[in-house]
Amino acid sequence: MKTSLKGWRTTLHEVIFEADTPAGKAFDVALFLSIITSVVLVMLESVASIRKIHGTTLYAFEWGFTLLFTIEYILRLICIGRPLKYATSCFGIVDLLSIVPTYLDVILPGTHYLLVIRILRVLRVFRVLKLVPYVGESNVLIQALLATSARRPGLAGPWLRSS
Repeated sequence: MKTSLKGWRTTLHEVIFEADTPAGKAFDVALFLSIITSVVLVMLESVASIRKIHGTTLYAFEWGFTLLFTIEYILRLICIGRPLKYATSCFGIVDLLSIVPTYLDVILPGTHYLLVIRILRVLRVFRVLKLVPYVGESNVLIQALLATSARRPGLAGPWLRSS
């Protein structure tokens, strides 16, 4: 029995953490689409007129995605060798913070404003697309753009100017 459990965990680990297998690629694509859809729904929910008409549907989808991401988070903890190390890693914390606000809103009424933290789900796209090694290097690009805009003030928009 222990061998089959270990085999099951190994297979699950390969599907969730490795994208070299067809199942791993399918998992990454499904996760990517879920994250993007979830983020779009969060943005739509922030528009009062859309929330007024479709609020109940958006709320149901939010719970669906929260449950999906909760299951995914638990499966990650189950299949990894050191669950505490994953849970305290940057992506483990982002994963947790992206699901906790929905539960907090039920347990502690009045915490609905924390639901905006769900937008952190978009950070998970970096992991899915295997862009994590390049995140730090984006600072170099931003600094270069800031330096260029400082030399040519009319060239850059306000989003590139430092305060």
